[in-house]
Amino acid sequence: MQLLTPHTPAEEEVAGLREPGELSGATRTKVVFAAALGPLVAGYALVVALFALVTALASISHFSVLGVLRAAGPGLLAAYQVPVSITGGDLGVLPLLGTIGVGALVAGSAAHAAGRLGYREPGQAVNVVAPIAATHALAGITIALTVGDVRLSVEPLTAFLVPGFVSALCATAGLAKRCGIVAAAREYLDPVALRGLRAGALGLAGLLAAGAIVYTVSLVVSVHTVGQLFAANAPGFGSSVGMLLLSVGYLPNAVVATLSFVAGPGFSVGAVSLTPFSFRGGTLPGLPLLGGMPEHAARWWPALLVLPAAVGVLVGWSLRHSDEDPRARLRTVGIAGALIGFGCVLLGTLAGGRLGHGPFNPVSVPVGLLSVAAFGWIAVPGSLVAWLAGSRRMPAPPMVVEEEPEPEPVEEPEEEDLPAEPEEEPQESEEPEEQPEEAPEEESGPDDAEEPVQASDEPKDPGD
Repeated sequence: MQLLTPHTPAEEEVAGLREPGELSGATRTKVVFAAALGPLVAGYALVVALFALVTALASISHFSVLGVLRAAGPGLLAAYQVPVSITGGDLGVLPLLGTIGVGALVAGSAAHAAGRLGYREPGQAVNVVAPIAATHALAGITIALTVGDVRLSVEPLTAFLVPGFVSALCATAGLAKRCGIVAAAREYLDPVALRGLRAGALGLAGLLAAGAIVYTVSLVVSVHTVGQLFAANAPGFGSSVGMLLLSVGYLPNAVVATLSFVAGPGFSVGAVSLTPFSFRGGTLPGLPLLGGMPEHAARWWPALLVLPAAVGVLVGWSLRHSDEDPRARLRTVGIAGALIGFGCVLLGTLAGGRLGHGPFNPVSVPVGLLSVAAFGWIAVPGSLVAWLAGSRRMPAPPMVVEEEPEPEPVEEPEEEDLPAEPEEEPQESEEPEEQPEEAPEEESGPDDAEEPVQASDEPKDPGD
């Protein structure tokens, strides 16, 4: 007979609840495994769907399921910014929009896994970031080894390192707030540095917005040219859809290149290069994305430099009340400019690269000049606005109350250290010294010694 002990409703409710930190080992493994493989599966499925759509709609292509599945692997690596070699030519200019999408998938998956596992400390983030990075690195080298072909190939070492680094960076960014990494960083950074980092993020967004505005205006003005490029290089509905998807994928690259043009250093596509002060023409790829490229220089191009200067003014205006000390505000603007310069180096590196062996190689953005120019456009006008628009009163130095010094105790020298004083001779007193009173003679006892009496030769008088 089995004995059953009834439980109260309160006990059943408590037993049914399980804290996130009390998950079993198998459940934890499943959560981490899903966080590592989820972005890979979702990204691969998305690439397969896009390739299948373009291949099915194109009128001059032959649809093959096996061919789409094989081509989707290198397409996924291209989203991680892994260069791909096509018929011997390196394709290093890779779409930034795919990288943004993959990064968002990895960051969201890592944040969800950290929430399921109940992680709240910075040290616990390694338990999620390390498996994700290792899984993506192994997937990259597996794809590189399995798709080796004469027409299409990927460098195995690059396919191993780049996806691992990108996934680790995105996963850390995804769970930084949930695991307390942001709060821990705030404890080690002073308030001036934190305000500078926020202003730097604002300034970088402002520069990207300036580049996007200029690129959009140029594309709208050249809409007729864009239509001609679609008709000439992508005839038919299916080809036009493929060309449109390709152009949308490279849209962030075009915005970064336009940002470099607006800031001053410019960019180049093969032999074609342009800056606000110079222009060199040549042959361009027949992409509608490049429909806004000018055919000759214009005198009003230097006026575009007002846009990055306005972003610098915006950064300085946002920091005008950040501190009462103007020197601290200047330091904050400098930190913001340094962050923007580093961001421009990263964006310029990702936006350019090799483009086969043809006349359009390479697509380059001068990242060094762009970094220096971006820092100058933020630091100079931002410092002036932050200094003049805010309080210029120097903080008063703290009052120091001077206390009277306590007298130091004088140490008495030891007797050995004292110099020997010469002995003074006793001086004779003018007054006669009083003679002490003679004590009465005590009767001598038998033991007392008697002084010898000398015998006299004179006869004694009988009367004495």
